[in-house]
Amino acid sequence: MATAAEGLPEADAQPAKQDPAVETAEEAKEPAEADINELCKDMFSKMATYLTGELTATSEDYKLLENMNKLTSLKYLEMKDIAINISRNLKDLNQKYAALQPYLEQINLIEEQVAALEQAAYKLDAYSKRLEAKYKKLEKR
Repeated sequence: MATAAEGLPEADAQPAKQDPAVETAEEAKEPAEADINELCKDMFSKMATYLTGELTATSEDYKLLENMNKLTSLKYLEMKDIAINISRNLKDLNQKYAALQPYLEQINLIEEQVAALEQAAYKLDAYSKRLEAKYKKLEKR
Protein backbone atom coordinates (compact mmCIF):
# COMPACT_ATOMS: atom_id res chain seq x y z
CA MET A 1 0.00 0.00 0.00
CA ALA A 2 1.33 3.32 -1.03
CA THR A 3 -0.28 5.26 1.78
CA ALA A 4 1.44 3.21 4.42
CA ALA A 5 4.76 3.70 2.70
CA GLU A 6 4.33 7.45 2.72
CA GLY A 7 3.62 7.52 6.44
CA LEU A 8 -0.08 8.25 6.23
CA PRO A 9 -2.42 6.23 8.43
CA GLU A 10 -4.64 3.71 6.75
CA ALA A 11 -8.42 4.10 6.74
CA ASP A 12 -8.77 1.13 9.08
CA ALA A 13 -6.38 2.61 11.61
CA GLN A 14 -7.69 3.92 14.94
CA PRO A 15 -7.87 7.72 15.15
CA ALA A 16 -5.48 9.35 17.56
CA LYS A 17 -6.82 10.60 20.89
CA GLN A 18 -8.06 14.13 20.59
CA ASP A 19 -8.32 17.01 23.00
CA PRO A 20 -11.54 16.63 25.12
CA ALA A 21 -12.44 20.28 24.46
CA VAL A 22 -12.61 19.63 20.72
CA GLU A 23 -15.86 18.16 19.50
CA THR A 24 -15.98 15.69 16.69
CA ALA A 25 -18.49 15.95 13.92
CA GLU A 26 -20.58 13.05 12.86
CA GLU A 27 -22.02 12.57 9.45
CA ALA A 28 -25.71 13.49 9.27
CA LYS A 29 -27.85 10.57 8.35
CA GLU A 30 -31.19 10.99 6.62
CA PRO A 31 -34.06 9.45 8.54
CA ALA A 32 -35.88 6.61 6.94
CA GLU A 33 -38.72 7.48 4.55
CA ALA A 34 -41.37 6.22 6.99
CA ASP A 35 -40.00 8.45 9.76
CA ILE A 36 -40.15 11.52 7.50
CA ASN A 37 -43.78 10.82 6.68
CA GLU A 38 -44.67 10.40 10.36
CA LEU A 39 -42.81 13.58 11.28
CA CYS A 40 -44.57 15.52 8.52
CA LYS A 41 -47.98 14.24 9.64
CA ASP A 42 -47.15 15.16 13.23
CA MET A 43 -45.93 18.62 12.19
CA PHE A 44 -49.05 19.31 10.10
CA SER A 45 -51.29 18.06 12.91
CA LYS A 46 -49.61 20.33 15.44
CA MET A 47 -49.62 23.26 13.02
CA ALA A 48 -53.35 22.73 12.42
CA THR A 49 -53.95 22.66 16.18
CA TYR A 50 -51.92 25.85 16.62
CA LEU A 51 -53.70 27.67 13.79
CA THR A 52 -57.09 26.51 15.05
CA GLY A 53 -56.23 27.90 18.48
CA GLU A 54 -55.09 31.21 16.99
CA LEU A 55 -58.24 31.53 14.89
CA THR A 56 -60.43 30.59 17.84
CA ALA A 57 -58.74 33.23 20.00
CA THR A 58 -59.18 35.85 17.28
CA SER A 59 -62.80 34.87 16.84
CA GLU A 60 -63.40 35.18 20.59
CA ASP A 61 -61.73 38.60 20.57
CA TYR A 62 -64.08 39.76 17.83
CA LYS A 63 -67.09 38.37 19.71
CA LEU A 64 -65.99 40.25 22.81
CA LEU A 65 -65.59 43.47 20.80
CA GLU A 66 -69.02 42.95 19.27
CA ASN A 67 -70.59 42.53 22.73
CA MET A 68 -68.76 45.60 24.01
CA ASN A 69 -70.00 47.61 21.02
CA LYS A 70 -73.57 46.48 21.66
CA LEU A 71 -73.37 47.46 25.33
CA THR A 72 -71.80 50.80 24.45
CA SER A 73 -74.55 51.43 21.91
CA LEU A 74 -77.20 50.69 24.54
CA LYS A 75 -75.51 53.04 27.02
CA TYR A 76 -75.41 55.81 24.41
CA LEU A 77 -79.12 55.27 23.69
CA GLU A 78 -79.85 55.59 27.43
CA MET A 79 -77.74 58.74 27.60
CA LYS A 80 -79.57 60.11 24.56
CA ASP A 81 -82.93 59.52 26.26
CA ILE A 82 -81.67 61.21 29.42
CA ALA A 83 -80.41 64.19 27.41
CA ILE A 84 -83.78 64.47 25.62
CA ASN A 85 -85.60 64.44 28.97
CA ILE A 86 -83.24 67.06 30.40
CA SER A 87 -83.75 69.24 27.33
CA ARG A 88 -87.52 68.91 27.58
CA ASN A 89 -87.48 69.75 31.30
CA LEU A 90 -85.20 72.72 30.67
CA LYS A 91 -87.60 74.07 28.04
CA ASP A 92 -90.51 73.68 30.47
CA LEU A 93 -88.53 75.45 33.17
CA ASN A 94 -87.64 78.30 30.81
CA GLN A 95 -91.31 78.68 29.87
CA LYS A 96 -92.32 78.81 33.53
CA TYR A 97 -89.59 81.35 34.24
CA ALA A 98 -90.80 83.46 31.31
CA ALA A 99 -94.35 83.29 32.72
CA LEU A 100 -93.06 84.40 36.13
CA GLN A 101 -90.87 87.18 34.72
CA PRO A 102 -93.53 89.96 34.97
CA TYR A 103 -94.16 89.06 38.64
CA LEU A 104 -90.42 89.04 39.33
CA GLU A 105 -90.12 92.49 37.78
CA GLN A 106 -92.99 93.72 39.98
CA ILE A 107 -91.23 92.27 43.04
CA ASN A 108 -88.02 94.09 42.09
CA LEU A 109 -89.95 97.35 41.61
CA ILE A 110 -91.67 96.96 44.99
CA GLU A 111 -88.31 96.21 46.59
CA GLU A 112 -86.86 99.43 45.13
CA GLN A 113 -89.89 101.40 46.34
CA VAL A 114 -89.61 99.88 49.83
CA ALA A 115 -85.93 100.83 49.94
CA ALA A 116 -86.78 104.41 48.90
CA LEU A 117 -89.60 104.54 51.48
CA GLU A 118 -87.23 103.24 54.16
CA GLN A 119 -84.74 106.02 53.32
CA ALA A 120 -87.54 108.56 53.51
CA ALA A 121 -88.59 107.15 56.91
CA TYR A 122 -84.99 107.46 58.20
CA LYS A 123 -84.83 111.09 56.98
CA LEU A 124 -88.20 111.84 58.55
CA ASP A 125 -87.09 110.26 61.83
CA ALA A 126 -83.87 112.28 61.83
CA TYR A 127 -85.83 115.49 61.06
CA SER A 128 -88.33 114.80 63.82
CA LYS A 129 -85.50 114.26 66.32
CA ARG A 130 -83.99 117.61 65.35
CA LEU A 131 -87.36 119.34 65.74
CA GLU A 132 -87.85 117.73 69.12
CA ALA A 133 -84.41 118.90 70.21
CA LYS A 134 -85.23 122.48 69.10
CA TYR A 135 -88.57 122.36 70.91
CA LYS A 136 -86.89 121.26 74.12
CA LYS A 137 -84.40 124.13 73.82
CA LEU A 138 -87.23 126.61 73.37
CA GLU A 139 -89.11 125.24 76.35
CA LYS A 140 -86.16 125.72 78.66
CA ARG A 141 -86.00 129.42 77.99
